[in-house]
Amino acid sequence: MKTIKKAILPILIATVWISISEFVRNEFLLKSYWIEHYESMGLVFPSEPINGAIWGLWSLCFAISIYIFSQKFTLAQTTFISWFVGFVCMWLVIGNMNVLPFKILPFAIPLSILEVFLSSLIVKKVKI
Repeated sequence: MKTIKKAILPILIATVWISISEFVRNEFLLKSYWIEHYESMGLVFPSEPINGAIWGLWSLCFAISIYIFSQKFTLAQTTFISWFVGFVCMWLVIGNMNVLPFKILPFAIPLSILEVFLSSLIVKKVKI
């Protein structure tokens, strides 16, 4: 039980950071790319509240995985493993489904690395 209590605060703070980072990147910086790409496929970009809630859940799950990785690996290793699992695998899947606007990657790659690095740092440094 003590371990769970120690994990809650860093996971919650990392979840908030991931959520903010995702929201700013995809709603303010890259939304036009997403909308344009979806329109080119005859689709409407999904931006209903339920989509935001699912991204919030993804952020929590991602923060939990970062916490788990951080228990075994260094900051650099945690960052790389988390980024690879969280983003590279996601981009491969959504790219394969043809719903990834590849034009976002020059922006998304460095911003996602920064997001994961700061999340990993939060998890490593925040202790109760």
